Amino acid sequence: MSGPDPSGYAPAWLALREPADAEARSADLVAEVRGRLAGRAPGPLLVRDLGSGTGAMARWLAGRLPGPQHWVLYDRDPELLARAAAAAPPRAADGSPVGLEVREADLTALGAPDLAGAGLVTASALLDLLTAEEVAGLAAACTGAGCAALITLSVAGRVELDPADPLDAGLQAAFNAHQRRACGDRRPLGPDAPGAAARAFREHGAEVLLRPSPWRLGPARPELLRVWLHGWVAAAVEQAPALAAGAAGYLARRTGQRESGRLHATVHHTDLLALPPEPS
Repeated sequence: MSGPDPSGYAPAWLALREPADAEARSADLVAEVRGRLAGRAPGPLLVRDLGSGTGAMARWLAGRLPGPQHWVLYDRDPELLARAAAAAPPRAADGSPVGLEVREADLTALGAPDLAGAGLVTASALLDLLTAEEVAGLAAACTGAGCAALITLSVAGRVELDPADPLDAGLQAAFNAHQRRACGDRRPLGPDAPGAAARAFREHGAEVLLRPSPWRLGPARPELLRVWLHGWVAAAVEQAPALAAGAAGYLARRTGQRESGRLHATVHHTDLLALPPEPS
């Protein structure tokens, strides 16, 4: 892959979303990963986590996989990597040790040689930030290295709010367009990314499984709901300034509903597991 690294989030946002991410990710795909790894050669499982942030994927997945593991966390942000390195290491499902190291890297420059030796490549909330070329490069790198890839929480482009509001559809359409907007010479795929990734992995002979992984936000997560909603509206208005006239009233209505415990949001995401062909 080539081009600027698109990852990078504020630590406070990553911490706020981590519990919702953990609840949303597909347990079904983790079971598939465990089944595929059951017949692997003895020794620690090498996992390469792309766009790792503060290490949330390792904290979530290591305890769901058995046996000793060694995680290599890649991100372009040294502050996030430092936080990941300073966190207590997770333990495997059977109590085996889990090693962890961090590497500052441009994710879009990683190729098959960089992923060599891994039994699993992971990523979270990354695919929708990539261009079509970068997604194709990621698929080629993973399949070229012969490793499975578990890529979770890619934006799916659908939001359901209860109670409904007349402005919901316009805001959703504008937000999705914002996700696909050109950034310099890059045009991220946004909600088109899961489908593009599935096609790219299949073109390289991988078996691809897709599962829903929705955030379900409501009274149990009022702060995440507040921050997500304001960010969703702000991005939509940036993309379609004509929406600004109604945005203040919309947020006022939604704030009242949230504060009274009546507002619920389902923010749809997609998890993807790509399995390389079984050795003959």
